[in-house]
Amino acid sequence: MDMIESSAIKAYFTGLHRGLIERLTFLDPEALHAEDSWQREEGGGGLSHVITDGRLVEKGGVNFSHVTGASLPPSATKTRPQLANRPFEAMGVSVVFHPQNPFVPCTHMNVRYFSTRDDTDAPPIWWFGGGFDLTPCYGFEEDAITWHQAAHDACAPFGNDLYPRFKAACDQYFHLPHRGEARGIGGLFFDDFDELGPQDSFSLTQSIGNAFLPAWEGIALKRKNTPYNHDQKSFQKIRRGRYVEFNLLYDRGTLFGLQSNGRTESILMSLPPQVQWAYNHTPVPGSPEESLVRDFLKPRDWISS
Repeated sequence: MDMIESSAIKAYFTGLHRGLIERLTFLDPEALHAEDSWQREEGGGGLSHVITDGRLVEKGGVNFSHVTGASLPPSATKTRPQLANRPFEAMGVSVVFHPQNPFVPCTHMNVRYFSTRDDTDAPPIWWFGGGFDLTPCYGFEEDAITWHQAAHDACAPFGNDLYPRFKAACDQYFHLPHRGEARGIGGLFFDDFDELGPQDSFSLTQSIGNAFLPAWEGIALKRKNTPYNHDQKSFQKIRRGRYVEFNLLYDRGTLFGLQSNGRTESILMSLPPQVQWAYNHTPVPGSPEESLVRDFLKPRDWISS
């Protein structure tokens, strides 16, 4: 089985990183952009691009990282304990957009590649991972259908079983057990993935990475001019609090970055700009806010006929 050169994987990730930035600059020309490169003492580095104060995106980021290290951290070996403390190479692109308008959903995407060895004379052990998910504050069925259809179509060329598997994994992963609710309406999540072989596993990862922005863009442009009031903006901040809780308590990417002595500013780039926690907040019965929790924040088959 022929391995793919890591340089080819890196070339795709850096191209995806730059393409996402260019497209977002076109979609939100008034936003402020800041970019800086960074290096790790242990090996490797990355490029962080942060977007703020746009009409579409209040705060967002598009990060690329390519790091090496002497010891895989626990967050990366949960399902592969035999690889603990092995040297590794990891690279990927991570994206999050926190919109200005509460009717535009927050979104996240990550695609990544890991490589390590369980013996110095053995061939590399590698895998891909990633996915994308949508976190609305106000639920619209047509948006959820659009999102999940894009997720389905990204996986379809590689097997009919992949979308339902990755969707179920996403529903399970992006869940706040202490709240008993989902973070959003899901999408795709896959990890430790090598079952299609190097080339097709890489191609699947590319398909998912390429499908992300067009899927979100169509929804965002449809909702970005929806009028909203102070109460709806306040509800957005409450829902952002749930996002913060997940990222700081459960997110494996955040844990990997911190455990591997990554760059803190880049790791925490995913957090929203303004958040609030209202004690014992309960949406008004019959309101759109209640509908979000009741009708959208639970696993659901969005594209079944």
